[in-house]
Amino acid sequence: MTIRTPSISQMLTAPTSNLIGGRWQKSQTSFPVRDKYTGDVIAEVSQATPPQVAEAVSAAAAAFETERLSAVQMARVLRRVRDFIEHKRVLFTEALISETGFTQADAANEIDRSLVTLELSAEEGKRITGQMVPFAASPGHASRIGFTMRFPLGVVCAITPFNSPLNTVLHKVAPALAAGNSVILKPSALTPLTAALLCETFLEAGLPPRLLTLLQGEGDTVGTALLNEQAIAFYAFTGSTRVGRLVQQAAGLRKTQLELGSMASTILCADADMNRALPKIANAAFRKAGQVCTSVQMLFIEKAVVQSVKERLIEEVLRMPAGNPRDPNTRVGPMIGEGQARRAETWILEAREQGANQLAGGQRSGSVLAPTILEGVRPGMKVVDREVFCPLLSILPFEHLDEAINGANATPYGLSCGLFTRDLTRGLNAARRLRFGAIHVNETSSARADVMPFGGVKDSGFGHEGPAYAVREMTEERLVTLND
Repeated sequence: MTIRTPSISQMLTAPTSNLIGGRWQKSQTSFPVRDKYTGDVIAEVSQATPPQVAEAVSAAAAAFETERLSAVQMARVLRRVRDFIEHKRVLFTEALISETGFTQADAANEIDRSLVTLELSAEEGKRITGQMVPFAASPGHASRIGFTMRFPLGVVCAITPFNSPLNTVLHKVAPALAAGNSVILKPSALTPLTAALLCETFLEAGLPPRLLTLLQGEGDTVGTALLNEQAIAFYAFTGSTRVGRLVQQAAGLRKTQLELGSMASTILCADADMNRALPKIANAAFRKAGQVCTSVQMLFIEKAVVQSVKERLIEEVLRMPAGNPRDPNTRVGPMIGEGQARRAETWILEAREQGANQLAGGQRSGSVLAPTILEGVRPGMKVVDREVFCPLLSILPFEHLDEAINGANATPYGLSCGLFTRDLTRGLNAARRLRFGAIHVNETSSARADVMPFGGVKDSGFGHEGPAYAVREMTEERLVTLND
């Protein structure tokens, strides 16, 4: 079956440049954006220069003082953005498929979730409140009245990853705007086109142009320049733990929200509803080619059901063809680049040489890696010791639940964990011991609703996404007291 690759350059209307001070600006240097399946260059994007970064921060700081909208006005803008994205669904879908390698299903899910994120942010911006302080509980202060109020911070800098270039961007940008801040967005240089489309859509929806800045380029250049700008009040970052440490070091006493690395586990007990659990596990392991921070990397299976589970997981994988993301039958598209696919293939081969058994997958064609299942893995193998970030699931049998809990907790990360069991008491006891930002009982590690708090512990960072929680992070609380 031959599927024609559309020319996105003919479809894109957003400038492939930087949005600074309400104007689209180019520079003398640019970088290519490639179709992640074909490898073809689909756009040349202008890279922001250090002077442009400085200009952008100055303009964003000025806009915060002079161009803020009321909560009701901002809610209207956010809802118009939601409606415009729906109207431009075909264009956003093509951008996502081209620059990320998302399948049609992954792109549709990304867009659908972004609409929810915008609606939630519109609502949260209208109900930013403080709380009353019970002064009567403190001797000698019964006549006082006190309450807290919340105020925006100023300039929020959002630095976002390649694997969710629409919804993760909106989880930072929309709450920041709803809270009354101005925003500087630096998307991944691997996926800049969706961000450009989104910023153009915000302007079309009536957002004052200087409230939103778009700076394109590599982290080592544009990102570093942003970290040196002291006028930025808050950094919202999703990416590697290594870079997260650099962000926190540069921020100093300024506030941050860091969603960092992960090695997500899901625990499958023998009493679980397998008809419910196994399709969820396969989807969570291999959607977006396994390039999700909460993708199931390690599956702990109770020994009594290991053999039957392996057989059924292999069946699930056979129903997940990998290849051209524009083919509606494809379930697993390409990774973000052929280099990353080769790296993942090398790790799988090393694990096999060290004694692991490959139950399914392992084949690579260009940037496409077939969904892969390994058993017989152990510490010392990269597939166990590091974040794989590819369509790879490793099976680890356990006799007692304590073994699985200890194994899941053994990594330096703590973003999300799943557990399947019909025994609610067992599930709650495990939840108390699993050290993760989220523990999902009868869901996978990758389960997420956009309304919930989302953030990690340990080397997975701190702070929370989820519009209600992000709005709180992106505001500061002040106490007001009255005394007669």
